[in-house]
Amino acid sequence: MQLSKTEEQLMQYLWKLEKAFMKDLLESYPEPKPATTTIATLLKRMIGKGFVDYKTYGKSREYFPLVKKEDYFSKHVNGIIKTFFNDSASQFASFFTRKTDLTKEELEELKSIIDQEIKNK
Repeated sequence: MQLSKTEEQLMQYLWKLEKAFMKDLLESYPEPKPATTTIATLLKRMIGKGFVDYKTYGKSREYFPLVKKEDYFSKHVNGIIKTFFNDSASQFASFFTRKTDLTKEELEELKSIIDQEIKNK
């Protein structure tokens, strides 16, 4: 299951804060801030999708992510590879290295990461 763009934005704030009350989430947004009811609706949907949960303290709820950012991103990237690159990581890597504005230093760093992964296998 995936998040909408507005849910992803809220999830980014929640991942950064690790746990947060409604007021904390609202403070994370730039002006003009969304309505409290908008955030409440997004949180309700995200709870239903299994991305967020909460603990109750009196009348307040402290929200926290159930999905790690890295896990969500990994699933997202794998979906892109499957959908747009015929499920081929090498096609994705070729596109990524040729069609992005990576510097020589960044490409060298990627090469080093790949070399290290090859060593570990």
